[in-house]
Amino acid sequence: MGARVARSAAATGRLANWLDWPTLPAVNTRQPVTRRAALKGLGGAGLAAAAFVPNIGRAAATPMPAPQAVPGPGESRELILKRVLEAPLIDTHEHLIEEKERLQGTAHPRVPCDDWALLLSHYLDSDFVTAGMPEADMDRVLSPRVDPVAKWPLIAPYWPAVKNTGYAQAVRISIRELYGVEELSSATIRRVQAGYEQTRRPGFYRRILQERARIESCQVNCLTGEPFKQSDMPTLLMQDLSIVGMFAGPDIRKYAAPTGIKVGSLEDWHRVIRWWFDRYATYAVAVKSQHAYHRDIDYARVPPEEAEPVFTKVLQKEPVTPAERRLLEDHLFWQAVDQATARNLPVKLHTGYYAGHNSMPLSRLRRNAGSAAELCRMSPDTKFVFMHLCYPYYEELLAVVKQWANAHVDMCWAWIINPVAAKDYLKKHIVTAPINKLLPFGGDYIPVEPVLGHAMIARRGIARALTELVQEGWLNLADALDLVDPILHQNARQLFRLAQKAGSLRRAPWAK
Repeated sequence: MGARVARSAAATGRLANWLDWPTLPAVNTRQPVTRRAALKGLGGAGLAAAAFVPNIGRAAATPMPAPQAVPGPGESRELILKRVLEAPLIDTHEHLIEEKERLQGTAHPRVPCDDWALLLSHYLDSDFVTAGMPEADMDRVLSPRVDPVAKWPLIAPYWPAVKNTGYAQAVRISIRELYGVEELSSATIRRVQAGYEQTRRPGFYRRILQERARIESCQVNCLTGEPFKQSDMPTLLMQDLSIVGMFAGPDIRKYAAPTGIKVGSLEDWHRVIRWWFDRYATYAVAVKSQHAYHRDIDYARVPPEEAEPVFTKVLQKEPVTPAERRLLEDHLFWQAVDQATARNLPVKLHTGYYAGHNSMPLSRLRRNAGSAAELCRMSPDTKFVFMHLCYPYYEELLAVVKQWANAHVDMCWAWIINPVAAKDYLKKHIVTAPINKLLPFGGDYIPVEPVLGHAMIARRGIARALTELVQEGWLNLADALDLVDPILHQNARQLFRLAQKAGSLRRAPWAK
């Protein structure tokens, strides 16, 4: 335990230096900063600032008091940063494969290469291509047949163009923190590869996520084929139940085969959907759909008698029109969502920006926020979680979460899409919408290593957002400090009922 605390204190100092903020003393994680202690630590200036602003509604004849000084940079930001670094973080969205699968190396389809370039394989590869790198060269970078050291010359011409994006910063921070290398270059690439090999050993998921990033638990949307992954680390890698194949397609083979139900009618397919919820609703933290990559999220409630003829065509492998397919998707979407609502499972929906490159229909994305509001109206008992800030249309999504009691915003992925916009969104959310509607972080990665860098960027943004609100006079310091725990972990614990889920997962048949 002592070694873990020492590592945490060292990480605290490194992050404070990276923020260009004064290095803080070692953090005692057993004694968090209290509201009273924080104000006491500020002295007279801080206590005066806690009064916030003078009452400007007094009669004109009443002399206005002297302006109250807000806490100085050295007072508020250190206390806020210390609290943000101390707080455990709930990670509400990842695509991590299991550690045992990762250790299989390139035998696993989600591990294109088992070397340092794997850190570039999710998201940053797209920045390289949009910067002008030929896709054939990126394929070589991610190839297991190219020597790891020989990959740097392929990257080097484009590195200056991408190194400052959020995607690249997450990778750079992770390389620095995990491998002790400050900058990628021809002179350091062998050290990076050696660091990769030394790090990627049994137990490295817990070392990176819990010990280094101080992530309490992750919520994983499995991308390896199973609608629900029976994880070997069930309370660390908590799982979403994927519903997209229940209504898009639908994917009859994948979902029906485990159930033993022979699907010959729409009602049979409804039984398949119920089977998955009966089996996994106790263990799943939420349900998840990324169908917004294919259409808007404007799902209408379609009665079964209208959907049945289309489903029959699908079963018989007859052609269906786009309008018919949409009608069936709409009907089955609500079948899955109504099951989730009945089991008190939040419904996570992708909104906004697309992963990848040269493919995003921006005009369609603009409609996501309006469609999100309509979903909230149509199903007031459903807890909707709208992911990725609907970037770049986050102002519209903020209006949705302020208006609708059943709307929540998840900032997953946002800190590396546009870290400045994410920080600004957090500031606006705090002064606009209830704070319990906010989930601040999800790494959204397949490889585990960049999650560390992304988490550090998020903590930096959270600390800066709160500090700026204090310095600008929108919050007093005590209120800013009081927001840290709800933002970083309490909201997620409550919305997803994580204590209850962890208890169920410990007793799961597959739990070790």
